[in-house]
Amino acid sequence: MSISLSTLKTLCAAFALLFVLAHPATAQLSFKPTADAVQEDQLLKALKEGDKITGRITIPDPMASSLIQPAGKDWRDFQRSTLPIIGGVAIIGMVALLAIFLMVRGRIRVEHGFSGLKILRFASFERFTHWLTASCFIILALSGLNISFGRVLILPLFGPEAFSTMTAWGKIAHNYLAFPFMLGLVIMFLIWIKDNIPGKVDLNWLKKGGGMLKNGEHPPARRFNAGQKGIFWIVIIGGALMSVSGWYLLFPYIPANVTTLQFWTVIHAVIAMLFIAAMLAHIYIGSVGMEGAFDAMGTGEVDLNWAKEHHSLWVEEEQAKGRAPDTGSSRAMPAE
Repeated sequence: MSISLSTLKTLCAAFALLFVLAHPATAQLSFKPTADAVQEDQLLKALKEGDKITGRITIPDPMASSLIQPAGKDWRDFQRSTLPIIGGVAIIGMVALLAIFLMVRGRIRVEHGFSGLKILRFASFERFTHWLTASCFIILALSGLNISFGRVLILPLFGPEAFSTMTAWGKIAHNYLAFPFMLGLVIMFLIWIKDNIPGKVDLNWLKKGGGMLKNGEHPPARRFNAGQKGIFWIVIIGGALMSVSGWYLLFPYIPANVTTLQFWTVIHAVIAMLFIAAMLAHIYIGSVGMEGAFDAMGTGEVDLNWAKEHHSLWVEEEQAKGRAPDTGSSRAMPAE
């Protein structure tokens, strides 16, 4: 009697199954994990230890080799929860402080009234540099805030389609306007650094609160007082940090490391929130907060009485050079 091949295979399989059932310990000892199983175990162990998991790539982008990075979860949580809190406290807090200051102090007026005489405060090129940097900053700030708060504040108001279109154009504007903003920072530093070195006269200005807390107290100041010098260095230092971190975001292949890139995104976002809060104070003082202040960057000329009250030492210097009208009533102020 002949036995077919299929019958032999069935019998062999049955005997093997009976052997395994009869000797389970032997079957377990004889088991050898495959290479894939070992690799999976190593991956799970790496995830538990918080290590980054990478693979092999053939493209010239080292960051593409990162398959799983547990640190990315912390970065994402920061972007979604911590950063909005920082931004909300800084920006809303500044708006609240300015509103309280306006209600308590009121608008800072020119005490002796406008004289009708003008003195040149900023030349055309200086004003151009200021407005170039300021206009770019406003668009950069709004498009950046949209990333952190847009889904909560703008999306429900305008709907998904309008929000996506707005965000896409905002990203393009943010990327390209970063370059004229950085150019403006460099020019501002070069043309105003000589007038923004802190000195002894600034200490007296700070002690008296710059004359902003009470009427009749206007401490002497040169072309830029201590408050303006503080704004200048906030813009330069904050702008430099924003530029360096933003450069890495524009060209992410430069750091060639995901962790480094995440670090610079955090720096960029936090500095941006604080930067915006500081600029709100600057905008307030330069517009509704102080009478006559906007003319400095509007027409470039300010009233002589305004200049004497807020920058008396600078007025004396300009009068000595023949660049300002001398009415013979300039107030004598101590020099440094």
